[in-house]
Amino acid sequence: MTVLYGRAGEQADIERLLAEARTGQSGALVIRGQAGIGKSALLDYAAGRAEGMRVLRGVGIESEAELPFAALHLLLRTGLDRIHALPDVQATALNGALGLGDIAPENRFLVGLATLSLLSELAGDGALLCLIDDAQWFDQASVDALVFAARRLEAEGVAMIFAVRTGFPAAGLPELRLGGLDSAAAAALLPADLLPQVRERLIEESDGNPLALIELPAALSAEQRAGRLSPVGAMPVADRVQEAFQTQIAALAEPARIALLIAAADGSGELETVVGAGASLHGLESAERSRLIEIRGMIVGFRHPLIRAAVYQSAPVTQRLAVHQALADALTGSAATDAADRRVWHLAAAALGPDEDVARELEEAAERARTRSGHAAMAAAYERAAELTADPVRRSGRLAAAALAASDAGLMGRAAALADSATPEVDDPDVMAALIQVRVHREFELGTPLAAGRIIMDGVSRVVARSCEWATWLLVEAIRCAWFAGDARLAEEAAASLCALPEVDSPLVSGALGLTRLLSGDVGGGIKLMGEAVDVHALAGLGVPGLTFTASLCFPLGRAILYEEITGQAVADCRKSGMIGWLTFALQDHGLAQGWLCRYGEARAVLNAGLRLAADLGYEHRISHITCSLAWVLAHQGDVEECRANAEEGVARANAQGLVLAAAIGRWALGLLELGLGRPDAALQQLEAIPSTGIAVLSAADQVEAAIRSGRPERTKEPLARYLAWARHVRQPSSDAIALRCRALVEEDEAHFVHAVHLHEEDTQPYEQARTQLAYGEWLRRARRRADARVQLRGALEIFDRLGSELWAERARAELRATGDVPAAPRRADDPLSVLTPQERQVVRLAANGASNRDIAAQLFLSPRTVGYHLYKAFPKLGITSRAQLAAIAGSSSVLD
Repeated sequence: MTVLYGRAGEQADIERLLAEARTGQSGALVIRGQAGIGKSALLDYAAGRAEGMRVLRGVGIESEAELPFAALHLLLRTGLDRIHALPDVQATALNGALGLGDIAPENRFLVGLATLSLLSELAGDGALLCLIDDAQWFDQASVDALVFAARRLEAEGVAMIFAVRTGFPAAGLPELRLGGLDSAAAAALLPADLLPQVRERLIEESDGNPLALIELPAALSAEQRAGRLSPVGAMPVADRVQEAFQTQIAALAEPARIALLIAAADGSGELETVVGAGASLHGLESAERSRLIEIRGMIVGFRHPLIRAAVYQSAPVTQRLAVHQALADALTGSAATDAADRRVWHLAAAALGPDEDVARELEEAAERARTRSGHAAMAAAYERAAELTADPVRRSGRLAAAALAASDAGLMGRAAALADSATPEVDDPDVMAALIQVRVHREFELGTPLAAGRIIMDGVSRVVARSCEWATWLLVEAIRCAWFAGDARLAEEAAASLCALPEVDSPLVSGALGLTRLLSGDVGGGIKLMGEAVDVHALAGLGVPGLTFTASLCFPLGRAILYEEITGQAVADCRKSGMIGWLTFALQDHGLAQGWLCRYGEARAVLNAGLRLAADLGYEHRISHITCSLAWVLAHQGDVEECRANAEEGVARANAQGLVLAAAIGRWALGLLELGLGRPDAALQQLEAIPSTGIAVLSAADQVEAAIRSGRPERTKEPLARYLAWARHVRQPSSDAIALRCRALVEEDEAHFVHAVHLHEEDTQPYEQARTQLAYGEWLRRARRRADARVQLRGALEIFDRLGSELWAERARAELRATGDVPAAPRRADDPLSVLTPQERQVVRLAANGASNRDIAAQLFLSPRTVGYHLYKAFPKLGITSRAQLAAIAGSSSVLD
């Protein structure tokens, strides 16, 4: 094994990763550093230390960065015979992505899940090491799949090490940044016969870069080695090393230089293709003797990526163009699965100007990428096709297609830039709408929803003249943006335009108009229209986006059970169809619905899953919404530290992003938390900061209580009127009961308390019932009716204990003690799953319903081995020894009702 100088710490990190993999634990490591800094050497070290482990190796090739899943295929090529062992949907997706099947994967993250499952399968009962070099040159589809898998490694016995320069997105993965070697280690790499002053200058100028220390001495002239000339210039290290390689290349004979250029331009390393394009075997042999390339079997590889760059960049442009044309000719008729794509990219590289024939072939390559969910490759092909298109209208159509593909790939900045490049003269309504959607999607997730809505309003007038249907859906989206931004003016402007169009019979239209009324303060009108939108018959035939939109209406409608039903269907549909981007929205709403129904453990598990997925996708706004929603659930449980941390982070993010709705939920969470802590002044401050339209109709009840408890009854008038008006229109038992509780607190009228307690018996929100009983019990105690107070307070305590609402339970205990009673100790007998982590809870819930480990893994984006690990950890916590006993546990848990 090659000796590594100055890398003892890095070697120890790798040793730990390998040792953990051998014990069944998984992990990933990203090694970052400049060219020549020693990343590949560390990968070689890892391979040499992987005794008893299966090793997969892959390397990024710059010229293949636009070929979808090319790098993934290279990495997994020796394990493809195990794809059949994956769940059918995953096997189909991976086969389709790698060009081994005819059915396209439903989305790129399903390919990532299949990759995770295959790595787990290849690890078997041992351990697996994946070494990925030059990952910055991996195609985007491969990057998505591998990073998705790496983030979900837990208990498969898999170690993944990525070596990258810059530009590789790996948020959430551990990183190791390589710097230069220290002087002692650097000196050990230099030839012993160099003069001291030359050695010192090389160490200084190389900045500790190992490749520079190895290659630069060989490029020194006799005079330089004697110390009579400066051995190096003022260029960056990588440039100096590349110049040294170029000196070696220039010294070769013409056949060797041509062979090297063909190999550099090709990138695939296939000896047959390189020779077919004109490389002579004699020239290849000469280049290999010069240690610039290595030929192993039928594969030609450069000893270092900088050599490839030096070869290609030092060649005249005429030679480069000719070589690309020769490679395209050599690939004509090839049976390789990716030959057609590689051929057209070589034709594009050989083009001197607009070329409609090549542009049309690039479109075909883009559509082939679509069938494999290679959206980034699809975007690149359409973009290059646009560059080769002379006609401005056709060029804009191709740019629009590139922008949509980039957006689907999650490359929102690139998508927006492509959309902005299209000519404003486009008159095709489909293209116009696509360009608007791309800009809106980018602005909604990375900018502000208000600005996203304004993009629609600025462009919809041109769409109206050509397609009223497209204009309708864009205006509905503008109102949705206004709802998230809490902006009534934008909603009213979009609604006015919507009403001026021919009527479209859709619940989405009535729902959008209802949201507008609610934002404008017309509670009754808004509730009526939104109620029509969520009618069970109106929902028939809606896809996931429509279901998600109508589900969000249930919150301001006070329809908790329907909210949970629709969001549950949306989550199931997303998982079945592979709509991973929409799944983040569905999980956010489903978690909120579970929390509203007081299923707090389930709500936390769902929201944590949504948060993890949103982070994977880079959906910054979704992260803010889910963080605030999670804080709202934690506030009900009284988890002070976690609630406050999530709420403050979520509100800060939401304020910066213009997400008024998310910030309102976060402030509501803080208000609830302060009420539970007995700090009504702080609660009132948070609740009064929520804008008085939108979901403020729901938080108004807590605002009334905070004002009363802080001794400011004069500040109850507006929120009380707001809540009473809302409750009168939604007509739900829970909202009617809470309205009576508010009146009882303000008017000091026992009859309202009595009626409220009675109504709570009909609703599905025990938390609110306990809040009412606590308030009534406090009122009775102050009236010196201790026996009556104990009845209400014991009822409240029993519910708070059962729900795990610790702050409120402690308040009920304090009130009971004040009546002379001795309250029972805290208990949560109805939820045995409360001892589990959120991940374990989700696994156990699905296993209790009869799902297999493979089924659970597919739903939760885990590997089957990790599912088994979570069950192994959960069984002792639950006091059981077999899967069969889970049904009994499920039957005794309110969470699984």
